Amino acid sequence: MPASISLNALSWSTPDGTPLLTDLTLAFGPERTGIVGRNGTGKSTLLRLVAGRLAPTSGSVTVTGSLALMRQEALERPGETIADLFGVRAALDLLDRAEAGTATVDDLAEADWTLAARIEAALLRCGLSAGPDTPVASLSGGQRSRAALAAMILAAPDILLLDEPTNNLDRAGRAAVIDLLRGWTGGAVIASHDRELLEEMDAIVELTSLGAARYGGSYSEYRARKQTELDAAARDLVQAETVKREAARRAQQAAERKTRTDRMGRKVRGTGSQPKMLLDKARERSEASGGAGTRLREARRQEAEAAVTSARDKVEVLGPLKMDLPPTGLPAGKTVLRLDRLTGGHDPDAPVIRDLDLVLTGPERVVIAGPNGSGKTTLLKLVTGQLPPQAGRVELSVDWGLLDQHVGLLDPGETLRDAFLRLNPGTDSQAAHAALARFRFRAGDALRRVSDLSGGERLRGGLAAVLGRTPPPGLLILDEPTNHLDLDGIEALESALAAYDGAVLVVSHDRGFLGSLGPLRTVDLGP
Repeated sequence: MPASISLNALSWSTPDGTPLLTDLTLAFGPERTGIVGRNGTGKSTLLRLVAGRLAPTSGSVTVTGSLALMRQEALERPGETIADLFGVRAALDLLDRAEAGTATVDDLAEADWTLAARIEAALLRCGLSAGPDTPVASLSGGQRSRAALAAMILAAPDILLLDEPTNNLDRAGRAAVIDLLRGWTGGAVIASHDRELLEEMDAIVELTSLGAARYGGSYSEYRARKQTELDAAARDLVQAETVKREAARRAQQAAERKTRTDRMGRKVRGTGSQPKMLLDKARERSEASGGAGTRLREARRQEAEAAVTSARDKVEVLGPLKMDLPPTGLPAGKTVLRLDRLTGGHDPDAPVIRDLDLVLTGPERVVIAGPNGSGKTTLLKLVTGQLPPQAGRVELSVDWGLLDQHVGLLDPGETLRDAFLRLNPGTDSQAAHAALARFRFRAGDALRRVSDLSGGERLRGGLAAVLGRTPPPGLLILDEPTNHLDLDGIEALESALAAYDGAVLVVSHDRGFLGSLGPLRTVDLGP
């Protein structure tokens, strides 16, 4: 029987009872399926439910075959080695005992003599030159992701479960993930916002507040279908608003007719030209008829209101996030940043940045490129003063804003509104709410604590704090800004930066994002 995953009326709620996934019925087979959706819609939760790491609130998950979940959340365990990550420590210890001549007969019968070679092959396939005893803590973020992928290759499951597998990976690492999936003969379920990776999918499943929808084909085909749905939803909204206005017009006409009828009735009654009993009967009939008409009109009004609300909610769910930035007023010829023979790094004896010269002028867009470990983030820390240079000079001539992939500018204990006010002195609460609303943090969302936000929501909040001020900073320094943004967030950021008239210094491996940014120069820190 081919490997498969079946979800039947699956629901899950947060510990405080807030529903996240409701009544999902889906099936995954031996194909590559991308899971997409806005941050907070439950993509990672869905993978953990499938893998058995979480128990559903209701419904069921049925799995045929073996699964392996990429353990992003487990890559920080103190003292963990690659062997621990692979789950082969006991098997390797047995081989060590066999080599030392201390293994029992039963041990020798259980020994996997091909294990060491398979571990080496899996690591090499993911471009990682490390051994089983290498501490995970000694690896960079990208190397840890490669190690997690190698662990899945070694496990050889029927179905791969990958949660943002290309986050933290350089170009070579992203290519390795794509090559792995192209050659994978089993099934794969992948939560991702990497458009290049999603182009390799056989199907896309989108999670929204409306539920789950499956689209056959790659990301491009999914986007075309989504645009068609959005156009239809927009037409439905226009129609619903038209019906609502017509219902209001008819209600107004009925009210005006009743007012005229009542006025005429009072006038006739005042003349005494008709018997009082006849007039009372006519008034009773009018009131009964008017009451029924009023109830009917009210029902129609409520129905029209509900239709408009439903159509607007659907447009909100389907429609892209938009960010609007005011101008910076940066002059075209102004020197924004100058680096003179800059040298520095975390290790004074082996600085990763050496004798670097760079001049950034006007609204120029410069990409810092290079493989993992080449010093890209270190350079940004030297530029922003988080690391002091060992030699050389850094000169920043304009107001600047930094957004790193970990959103270190936000304090987990504060609300988004308070973070915005702290980072933008002189701004009042009304302006903070308005700025956060442009980044889809509306009403009570502005009062949510940073610690309660998902990774993508936290990054979106950081973007609001940096880009939402008036005027925006003349220089934006971005360190992997798309790593935790959902697809709508990435496209909105691209749209906002297309209209941004300041300078940009960016580290990113997202080819689609860099293409939209339109950089004029690339500084390559690689060998």
